Amino acid sequence: MKPDWLSDPKVWRTEVLAGLVVALALIPEAISFSIIAGVDPALGLFASFTMAVVISIVGGRRAMISAATGAVALVIAPLNREHGLGYLIAAVILAGVFQVILGALGVARLMRFIPRSVMVGFVNSLAILIFMAQVPEMRNVPWAVYPLIVGGLALMVFFPKITTVIPAPLVSIVILTVITVGAAIAVPTVGDKGALPSSLPVPGLPDVPFTTETLVTIAPYAFAMALVGLMESLMTAKLVDEITDTHSNKTRESIGQGIANVVTGFFGGMGGCAMIGQTMINVKVSGARTRLSTFLAGAFLMVLCVVFGPVVSDIPMAALVAVMIMVSFATFDWHSVAPKTLRRMPAGEIAVMVITVVAVIATHNLAVGVVVGSVTAMVIFAKRVAHLAEVTAVVDPDGTTVVYRVTGELFFASSNDLVGQFDYAGDPDKVVIDLSSAHIWDASSVAALDAIETKYAQRGKTVEITGLNDPSARLHGRLTGELAGSH
Repeated sequence: MKPDWLSDPKVWRTEVLAGLVVALALIPEAISFSIIAGVDPALGLFASFTMAVVISIVGGRRAMISAATGAVALVIAPLNREHGLGYLIAAVILAGVFQVILGALGVARLMRFIPRSVMVGFVNSLAILIFMAQVPEMRNVPWAVYPLIVGGLALMVFFPKITTVIPAPLVSIVILTVITVGAAIAVPTVGDKGALPSSLPVPGLPDVPFTTETLVTIAPYAFAMALVGLMESLMTAKLVDEITDTHSNKTRESIGQGIANVVTGFFGGMGGCAMIGQTMINVKVSGARTRLSTFLAGAFLMVLCVVFGPVVSDIPMAALVAVMIMVSFATFDWHSVAPKTLRRMPAGEIAVMVITVVAVIATHNLAVGVVVGSVTAMVIFAKRVAHLAEVTAVVDPDGTTVVYRVTGELFFASSNDLVGQFDYAGDPDKVVIDLSSAHIWDASSVAALDAIETKYAQRGKTVEITGLNDPSARLHGRLTGELAGSH
């Protein structure tokens, strides 16, 4: 079957133009992330080129952009500072190997355990981080920068009303560049961020001693980078799934990220993962849907740097700041903070969302926010479910039997209260505990039932447990009487 872009010229045009816009937006980001990591700008640009091109072939989520990212730069910057560039490159390759292993082990399946409120917090904090990253570009700059940013934003808001054939961000970048160059307005440009490479990267081995000592040095950084990269990539893939209403192969994406990082390392790049901002430009703003846009974003990036370096260097930073501000507004889930939504949402869900956002912004690390948010959500969930086990007693008319009906989920948090809900002294000689409306989840619940039986037995009364569903009966049968020393 032919891909869409081969058979439909409209799709082809959308993908090509989307790739061009993303390539332009990648350049200043890749350069600034190189600065964070403390490496030459060329390494960030090479990484963005190899990541995008490789992931377009081996990745599991079409139209998602992977390149050099801030999250990865933050993780590996200390390694570069303390040990130098060779160690950083070696760590990138090892991180890729870790990602392939984690992908093959099924780490992508863990995404199911990330609650929606954490997802919303992740998206909102990302939007805030994208915006915050633009603030330095608006400080201590010539006054002309501000009208240029406003003009760029206006173009992106109103140009799509005229036509959507050419992506508005591309129009904005071209017009603002022509104005600043034509009128010789002195404002910061892409070239001020650092020199663009003039040749393609060549493959080679990292310049490190191949010893156990090197491995011990780079392994912690590589593993941290692998986890941060996978988490950001999988969260971004999930977000693109929702926006495009299509499904992606998360396991293939995890392994693909690893392969892309290994290739990037051998080409001397600084490594990376999925980029939320550029992916939003590609999918949400430009309407791209295929692997072609991802491939072309990488290819155009190198062509722009190597062939059109002087032209690209003249692009005012104001044009790209305007694009990224637009992206942050498009990324933010405004519905989640609307008063109507907040009134309906349970307090716990709002708390999880806020905690996720605060954790990300405080640490500038998306992975920390996701972990903190997920743990908070689990604690709130456990507290909520802990009160769901109810016990009601019905005494037989002839007074010889009492039936206790237990309703709800029995696990470590709810079973603790269970023991105290029976009248051991006042009940008749025969006690029936009906569990047909309950489910036993763990050993704590079996231990609680054992404790109840023991307390009745001490008073010479018999207990009969009825109504267990199959999984509960199996667990109870396996563990009952075995847990005597555990309470």
